[in-house]
Amino acid sequence: MNDQCLKNGNNLNLYFDNAATSWPKPETVYKAPEAQMRQACGNPGRSGHTRTLETDRLLYTVREAVAGLFNVKNPARIVFTLNATDALNIAIKGILKPGDHVLHTAIDHNSVLRPLGKLRRNGIVSVDTVPCDLEGCPDIDFLSTAFRANTCLLIINHASNVTGTIAPLEEMVRMAHGHGVNVLVDAAQTAGSIAIDAESIGIDMLAFTGHKGLLGPTGTGGLYVREGIYLDSLREGGTGSQSEMDIHPESMPERLEAGTLNSSGLAGLLEGIRFIENTGITNIREDEIEIRKYLYNAIKDIDGIKLYGPEESEKCSCLVSFTIDNADSGEVGYILESSYGILCRTGLHCAPLAHKAFNTFPAGTVRLSPGFFTGKTDIDYLVNALQEIKSLT
Repeated sequence: MNDQCLKNGNNLNLYFDNAATSWPKPETVYKAPEAQMRQACGNPGRSGHTRTLETDRLLYTVREAVAGLFNVKNPARIVFTLNATDALNIAIKGILKPGDHVLHTAIDHNSVLRPLGKLRRNGIVSVDTVPCDLEGCPDIDFLSTAFRANTCLLIINHASNVTGTIAPLEEMVRMAHGHGVNVLVDAAQTAGSIAIDAESIGIDMLAFTGHKGLLGPTGTGGLYVREGIYLDSLREGGTGSQSEMDIHPESMPERLEAGTLNSSGLAGLLEGIRFIENTGITNIREDEIEIRKYLYNAIKDIDGIKLYGPEESEKCSCLVSFTIDNADSGEVGYILESSYGILCRTGLHCAPLAHKAFNTFPAGTVRLSPGFFTGKTDIDYLVNALQEIKSLT
């Protein structure tokens, strides 16, 4: 069994919920925030003393690391946020104006659906949803005819958090740019495990979180905004610069950052990125393809289990969603934890339109998302548990 697992009473806790947040983290990720708080906890940009300057240097180093990960030439175009949801809100509410039309995909998370829903209900924008097939792939033919004269933005979920299906990102970006439309990419499920070259693909904005594939702490994330894109600020406040003015600074990244940043969390994020760099993102991706393939193949032959998403692991991120005939998904998740010590995610996964497309609404699915530290013996134990549960239904 994975030696990262913990004993909890008589149960062995096996973690299959990395699509929600990754665990375990590299050991350096645990240590860095504590060291930052104990040894160099200055408020960046607010003073001229040693601790502040050390924290300033840390934040610039993290920006450089993130920029390098996404092949962004100017680290100042990386804005630190609370998470991907925060980044998506900043991008959506910062770029859209009254009368704009927005396109998004049916596999989108509520971090896209809810901001758009509010803007639509308030009569500010009009919205169209690009449908997806039963595997979660966006309908490119529909998209090709969906652009209007007032279309301002196409939002692309790089990989579904329900099926893991990877969208044809480059094709969709080219299509949008052919109509003069900017593209916002939600990389919550792919940043850190799938290589993303933002500049060569031509991504206009990219939202990411730090606590999933980037292996960092919660409360960290960011938004890449390419040169030439202007976003209205979602919040204003202290930046430590131009303090004599009651107007928020226009320079990036301060224009989209207000208040004290989570420097201790970002210290952990830096260590997560360093782990990815040292391991090699290509190696991480190959490992996830192999472990997902092992999981999918082990489950697919269990009678009464229905799998969702592509069979080919190269087409998706590292997760598998399923339902069991005559069994409630929530109950299956409860049994997996209470009887077998297996932790997973059940329900709608904050992506209701996707479940409607897969005919799994409103009950949802059971989602298993192994991570870089998941072993094949962990999956063998999981599969045995599923076989026993299925025998009882």
